[in-house]
Amino acid sequence: MEVKHLIIGAGPTGLGAAHRLRELGEESFLVLEKNAHPGGLSASFRDAAGFTWDIGGHVLFSHYPYFDRLVDGLLSGEYLEHQRESWVRACGGWVPYPFQNNVRHLPRAERWECVRGLLPGKRPEGRPENFRQWIECVFGRGIADIFMLPYNFKVWATPPELMDFTWIGERVSVVDLEGVLKNILLELDDVAWGPNNTFRFPLRGGTGEIFRRLAVRVEDKVRYGADLVRLDARGRTARTADGQEVRYETLLNTAPLDLLAGRWLADPEPELVEAASALVHNGVYVAGVGLPSSGAADSRCWMYFPGDETPFYRTTNFHNYSPNNPAAPDQRALMCETSFSARKPEAASGLMARTEAGLAACGLMAAGEGARALTRWETVVDYGYPVPCLGRDQALQTIQPRLEARGIFSRGRFGGWKYEVGNMDHSVMQGVEWAERMVQGLPERTYSL
Repeated sequence: MEVKHLIIGAGPTGLGAAHRLRELGEESFLVLEKNAHPGGLSASFRDAAGFTWDIGGHVLFSHYPYFDRLVDGLLSGEYLEHQRESWVRACGGWVPYPFQNNVRHLPRAERWECVRGLLPGKRPEGRPENFRQWIECVFGRGIADIFMLPYNFKVWATPPELMDFTWIGERVSVVDLEGVLKNILLELDDVAWGPNNTFRFPLRGGTGEIFRRLAVRVEDKVRYGADLVRLDARGRTARTADGQEVRYETLLNTAPLDLLAGRWLADPEPELVEAASALVHNGVYVAGVGLPSSGAADSRCWMYFPGDETPFYRTTNFHNYSPNNPAAPDQRALMCETSFSARKPEAASGLMARTEAGLAACGLMAAGEGARALTRWETVVDYGYPVPCLGRDQALQTIQPRLEARGIFSRGRFGGWKYEVGNMDHSVMQGVEWAERMVQGLPERTYSL
């Protein structure tokens, strides 16, 4: 088979690219998807008890008019709008998110430690060399020790001193001493920071409903169960595990970049393999627990957990996203995420029990409530977050130009390996902009080196 454009992966980036190619009148394309369903990391699943689960705590917000129009057309008004309410579990209590803006909720001693760390002369000066140093320079030791350092290790499964900080942008709220003192003395909460302070969620089907509907628009061009195993860049031929071969002119890869550059290429340059080995990622274990309603109202959307009382770094009150996520209105759906890596190993076999113990320890489940669980759902995602490690940018500058010289473009959360442009809207638009570059010669704006 021969096509002009071959797309690897039917996740947000691959489907965004396929949809835009069709909009632009280009019909010579094919999408190869290893799974039997679309959506990638944004897929959703319904378990045997009728509960819907996402692969982690996705929320729908946007930086792009095109993405907004696309989602509006796909969901046709079948979505809910929420005001974000998120909290941090710290020092045995709850602090509104962002933690650093709301330390007045801490016990007095810890509150003072946060303020003292921001006092003149207490923070390191000079340009930081890594993420840990950046945290200490910006927030001081109090906020760093209580929340920032333990939480970031817990979510990234990578020591912050091995991470860069140039990715941060809108991802982390920075504070100053004046703002912290004002909130403490005037007893103010600062909870509206960030681009996701309002978000939408599909009424039915979870986040994956968006991409199931998008896949329908190009379903004649998607081949499921097609796992890429070999890529002959010179001959511009891709081979799948079942022996199918596809010849192409240009290829968009949305699968993990380290697999493409370090494993699938038939004749990789040594520099590609070496650079690919420098890329770092974590994995994520997602545990869903379905329970009868507790009867007590809990308006929180999601919660962060920097401490050792839980294995997970985040829990989502998934029943608050849509009444159709649990199987019935009088049920709760708690979804928890635990990261793992070689630097933070986790035994998956015992994680569900540890997750339930953590939920009980922080008051989200009553003692013994696990015995009344209606369902338990779990999935292990080997590629959870692309870590912005210290060598990432140099690796990308080595890999991407070499691939593009061979007609291979790698985009998306793991295809582009840039967490800072890895949200759903970013990922879809990376595919859209690639398609516009191929057909119209327009420059890409979302992804750059």
